[in-house]
Amino acid sequence: MTSTLSPGKLLFMVLYLALWPVLVLALAGDWRWVAGWIFNIWFVSVCVTTVTWLFLRDPALLAERFRRPGTGGESRGDRLIVYALVVGFIAWIVLMPLDAKRFHWTRALPLPFNVLGGAFLVLAWGFMVRSFTDNPFLSPLVRIQTERGHRVVTTGVYGLVRHPMYLAAVLMFVGAPLLTGSILALIAGALLTLLLAVRIVGEEQLLIVDLPGYDEYRHRVQYRLVPFIW
Repeated sequence: MTSTLSPGKLLFMVLYLALWPVLVLALAGDWRWVAGWIFNIWFVSVCVTTVTWLFLRDPALLAERFRRPGTGGESRGDRLIVYALVVGFIAWIVLMPLDAKRFHWTRALPLPFNVLGGAFLVLAWGFMVRSFTDNPFLSPLVRIQTERGHRVVTTGVYGLVRHPMYLAAVLMFVGAPLLTGSILALIAGALLTLLLAVRIVGEEQLLIVDLPGYDEYRHRVQYRLVPFIW
């Protein structure tokens, strides 16, 4: 199968990645903001390596990742959650440079918290990469991909938690604000994590009923999102 990236989608991806550092640093009002540059480099690198890997190794999954909400037969409730996540993500991004650098609405975090945030981003990258390489059905939509032979994936990071991609997102939502020093963005990240938890509960209800073998997998891998916690 050849690449599924149309010229329009490719142009969108290039513009998105090019404008990302500009947006963050412009909102910060300081083009020499070190923490902002570290986060920008991390984010762009994650996007480029992920899309490149899918482009070369799994174009079917790449096409699935570009599906718009509402095109996969998912529930109205899940579509609303997706839109809420998009709005929350934008707020999370905007708050980081405005709070941490331009306006200093909250106190700066001590250096050990910044270092911890960087470590969380490294872990997030690892879980994200392994989620894509381990699971060829990693759709952004909650749906059963019958046309692609959808099956339960139990190996790799899916043997540690049932939703490692969401774990990667949580590590990002928490790690980036710690790195940049924004308490407001950290609060926004906590709210996004709560929204992901709500989505996980609804997603698992669908998978238990409609995906053969998932209920058995659910009992074998105990934790949904965070090992030893939930």
